[in-house]
Amino acid sequence: MHMLTVVWDFDPVMFRIFGLDIRYYGLMWMLAILIGALFFDRFCRREGLPSKVVDSIFWYGTIATIVGARLGHCLFYDTMEYLREPWTIITGIRDGGLASHGAALGLLLGLWLFSRRNRLPYIWSLDRIMIPVGIGGALVRLGNLFNSEIFGTSTSLPWGFEFVRSYKWMAEYAPSAVHPTQIYEALCYLATFGLLCWLYYRRDMARRRPGVLFGVGLIGIFLTRFFIEFIKTEQSDFELTMSLYMGQWLSIPFILLGVWMIWRGLKRPATAAAPAPRKTDKKTKR
Repeated sequence: MHMLTVVWDFDPVMFRIFGLDIRYYGLMWMLAILIGALFFDRFCRREGLPSKVVDSIFWYGTIATIVGARLGHCLFYDTMEYLREPWTIITGIRDGGLASHGAALGLLLGLWLFSRRNRLPYIWSLDRIMIPVGIGGALVRLGNLFNSEIFGTSTSLPWGFEFVRSYKWMAEYAPSAVHPTQIYEALCYLATFGLLCWLYYRRDMARRRPGVLFGVGLIGIFLTRFFIEFIKTEQSDFELTMSLYMGQWLSIPFILLGVWMIWRGLKRPATAAAPAPRKTDKKTKR
């Protein structure tokens, strides 16, 4: 540390295997997905659902989240590049490029498939998986911190960072310190996680109002993202010509959806905490 600044010189590579870099960023994504699946498993068991219900959530959630995050980055931030060389959607994944908004859309689709497969109400699954999303988001932002990427604009605050391993910081901001927006977002996401846990475990009303937990989580995550973007550097050059950054435009629909889900959940009568999976008629085997 220097006076009134933090010199961030963290090596993003954990170790190398046969010339292949294994990065902390990938570890953070893996932990985020694993923790989400473990929490969902715990909720299912706590509410008395059969074990077969929880067996598939890891695969539905993992595949959908990773595919959605990758396609989201390619679609939202580097559309023309990936249209010219579409194979790099797969081959270029080691160079980075996972979007949180794409991960959210992928997870929504994965949970819909999971709910259909297990004949559970879709909103019930959304409410439960939203709780650990805060931890997942915090871990991913820590991964960005380890990569010295997606940081903020210049600041004179005592906790400003100098990202000396970042070409962008060296070219545009050095020697000024910048906001560690990765830490700001991680702390806000953890606060959202704490609020959702309190609502689920301590406030029976929230658990029995389908959509309330999901709505609160959407607002906590994406309203945070919207406001912190004001002090964050752009991720792509085309954003410099926009009135709001791409991340802010993509956050607005999620925020509005969150408000609507809370209104809808509070308006409707309370339901049972844990729905039994719907049964289908089966032919008797002889």
